Amino acid sequence: MAQHADPESSSPSLQNRTEPVPSANPFQPGPAAPSVAVLPAPTAELVRAVSEGGGVVEPLSSRTDGLVLAEAIGPGDVGRAVAAHANIRWVQLPLAGVDQYDEVLRTYRKIEWTSGKGAFRQPVGEFALALTLAVMRNIPAYARSRTWGQPQGTSLHNRRVVLVGAGGVGQEILRLLSLFTDHVTVVRAHDRQVPGAERTITDAGLDKALPAADVVILAAAMTPGTAHLMDARRLKLMKPDAFLINIARGPLVDTNALAQALAAGKLAGAALDVTDPQPLPDGHPLWTEPRALVTPHTAETPAMVAPLLAGRVRDNVRRLAAGQPLDGLVDVEAGY
Repeated sequence: MAQHADPESSSPSLQNRTEPVPSANPFQPGPAAPSVAVLPAPTAELVRAVSEGGGVVEPLSSRTDGLVLAEAIGPGDVGRAVAAHANIRWVQLPLAGVDQYDEVLRTYRKIEWTSGKGAFRQPVGEFALALTLAVMRNIPAYARSRTWGQPQGTSLHNRRVVLVGAGGVGQEILRLLSLFTDHVTVVRAHDRQVPGAERTITDAGLDKALPAADVVILAAAMTPGTAHLMDARRLKLMKPDAFLINIARGPLVDTNALAQALAAGKLAGAALDVTDPQPLPDGHPLWTEPRALVTPHTAETPAMVAPLLAGRVRDNVRRLAAGQPLDGLVDVEAGY
């Protein structure tokens, strides 16, 4: 989801960054075992995942088959690594969103790029529900209060929800919402129906769906087509008692337009785990807006993601060795 600022300018050199870390459960690879490099440095968890998948972690070399990013490093570093090692045929990116690597993906199309999409669905889906319930139940105002106030809040039960995005995170949010309401409209790029949704519409139908929504949850990928998806015009289409939740990418929302809508009472509330700009600067109006709840991109923490990324790596090393389709393949043209 979840994403991070481009660390390219501060990325350490790739030299001497790929020494293997001993696995707690050593694997004796066969002659055809994929050689996998891990940047910026191997971790015991990823070394174990690679070995359990039938591969071996080694420094970057002419025999490297796969490259795994243990964390987000600059796209320039990734580009230099794949340019200098022509045998690399697979790169595992550490995030669900891949927009910061778009140029590298387009330059090296022969490589199979996989992301964390789908792998982080549980923690992000859980947090989306937590934000939704918190803002609807007026928790931000109560947390700031220093005196006893009047009971307030709106129940999620039987409310109409518009969920933008039907990837792994979107599907998990839909599953959790099913405990509260059957009235979920899923918005996606194509019209293939999403199981469990009351209805599925394409992006072209979003404008017609917004006026009836009690809650709008953004779980879509960041692409040129989703930039400022929720702009001033679309925010005006929402009911004044509706709530906006963004756990996807900050630029999906026009931040200034949202701040103005909240200040004018045009929306009941908004919960944002991602912002534009990110981090949200100190002193920004959203920090003191009583209808806003802002969290520091914490839907998935490193501790939550590490075992999930390791599972994705283990499965993809096994698939790479067997010549099977990889999980989490990035559609370069679609941008996710």
